Amino acid sequence: MAVMEKLKMFVVQEPVVAASCLIAGVGLFLPAVVRPILDSFETSKQVHQPTISDVVAGFRKRQA
Repeated sequence: MAVMEKLKMFVVQEPVVAASCLIAGVGLFLPAVVRPILDSFETSKQVHQPTISDVVAGFRKRQA
């Protein structure tokens, strides 16, 4: 229970730092947990990677 009291005191005394820590925690959580879950769902879908000559040709057409 002492940890919760210290945490509450920290949030009251330093709300900006506490919010920054919360945002950082979300920022670390999302790529570490959500991305592997999404990758496991997408394993059956293979994306066709274009050849470099197709990319260059498309870029040249867009420039003209």
